[in-house]
Amino acid sequence: MPTPDPFRLDDRRALVTGSVRGIGLTLARGLAAAGATVVINGRHAAAAEDVCATLRSEGIDADFSAFDVAEHAEVAAAVDALEQRLGAIDILVNNAGIQHRAALEDFTSADWQRLMRTNLDGVFNVSQAVARHMIGRGQGKIINIGSVQSELARPTIAPYAASKGAVRMLTRGMCADWARHGLQINGLAPGYFQTELNRALVDDPAFSEWLCQRTPAGRWGKVEELCGAAVFLASPAADFVNGQMLYVDGGLTSVV
Repeated sequence: MPTPDPFRLDDRRALVTGSVRGIGLTLARGLAAAGATVVINGRHAAAAEDVCATLRSEGIDADFSAFDVAEHAEVAAAVDALEQRLGAIDILVNNAGIQHRAALEDFTSADWQRLMRTNLDGVFNVSQAVARHMIGRGQGKIINIGSVQSELARPTIAPYAASKGAVRMLTRGMCADWARHGLQINGLAPGYFQTELNRALVDDPAFSEWLCQRTPAGRWGKVEELCGAAVFLASPAADFVNGQMLYVDGGLTSVV
C-alpha cells in the first residue's frame, strides 16, 4: 500500500480570513494546491464572492463567507452557518489584519481600538468560534498570522507590534487550552514581503536598501514563499507541532 503524503490536505476544508487579496488569497491558493477546499472571507460579500468565482474558474474547490472578524456575535453566527452548510472547518488561518502608521505620541485612541479589534480581537473571535466545533471532533489546525513585529519593534508601528506580540502569546495560550483536545495551534510570522500593506515601504528606496542590507537573504520576500510553511502547519506532518511561531523572514530575526 502506498504511504499517504503527510503534506497533502485532501478532504480538508480551510477557512482563511481576510483572503480577498494579498497574503490571505495567496495562502488560500497554496492550501488549495495541496488539496484543500478553501473558504474565502472578507467583510464584503460581493468581493468574497467574486474571488470565489475566480478560484472556481481555475478549477479550485472554493466557497465564501462574508463577516467582520472584529464582531464577536457576527463571527459566531457565520461559523455556525458555515459548519451547517458546508461541513467541518478542518483548518483555520487567521490572516485578517490592518496596519496604521503614526508616531506613538500622536496615535489616537480610535485608531488603537480599530487596529486591536481586527488584529487581536479578530483572532480570538474566529478561533473561539471554530475551535468549539473542532474540540467536539477531537481535531483541527489553527494558524495565526503573526509578523516579525511579534518579536521586533520599529518606529511609528508600536500598536501594530503590540497586536502581533499578543497574537504570539495568544497562540501559546490556545495551545495550552486546546492541545489536549487534539488541536494544533501555531503561528506563521512573515518578514517583509511585497504586499499592499507594505506598499509605502516597498516604494521607499531608502527603506528597501536598508531592508536588503538588514536581511541575510538580501531581498524582500515573495508572498508565494509563505505557502510551504502554511501547508506544513495545516498538514498531518505537523501533528506534534504546537504553540510555535514559524518565522518566514529570510533570516531577519536571527541576526543583528
